[in-house]
Amino acid sequence: MTFAVKVRFLAVILGVTFASATSAIPAPKTLASMVTGSVTSQPIGHYEFCQRHEDECTVRTRPAPAPKVTDYGWNAIHDVNSSVNDRIMARTDMQVYGREEYWEYPVDAGDCEDYALQKRKELSERGFALSDLLITVVRKPDGEGHAVLTVRTSKGDFILDNLNSDVKLWSDTDYTFLKRQASFDTGRWVTIEDGRDVVVGALR
Repeated sequence: MTFAVKVRFLAVILGVTFASATSAIPAPKTLASMVTGSVTSQPIGHYEFCQRHEDECTVRTRPAPAPKVTDYGWNAIHDVNSSVNDRIMARTDMQVYGREEYWEYPVDAGDCEDYALQKRKELSERGFALSDLLITVVRKPDGEGHAVLTVRTSKGDFILDNLNSDVKLWSDTDYTFLKRQASFDTGRWVTIEDGRDVVVGALR
């Protein structure tokens, strides 16, 4: 075998070996569900909401896998998200309540937290467990704080957002996820791994 043939033969062997090695390395997968961390501060707006609606914030459950959602459930998720977005006018807390960071069920107008509360309430009335309906604080790309509702499912964590009537997997949004209600205690909040410091007021 000539030197040139040996070189070509070696190149082929190395190419096959390298291709096999790289094909064996799986591509990174997007997490369908958020990874939560330790208990963290509760937004002051939610704390005050809990003072007015104590029964909403004292539900404690054992940790459990996210549920499988039926076709009825998915229809309910989409219907509630679109319905609340359509009938509630976007207004700041100052415009509606005359103060900042006031979380409440909206009548006909409200801000992002109010949308999330209303969607949580209506999905609960349709049979979803409160432990799977979690108000979540995020940061928008422009750095502004925002709140959405996370729905835990066996297919992943889905986001109901007043800025978008499409229900998206959390990892398909352009938000930075900071913290959310704990699935085991509706009055507690937990960090979301790799989140950053919260940009809305917090009491504890």
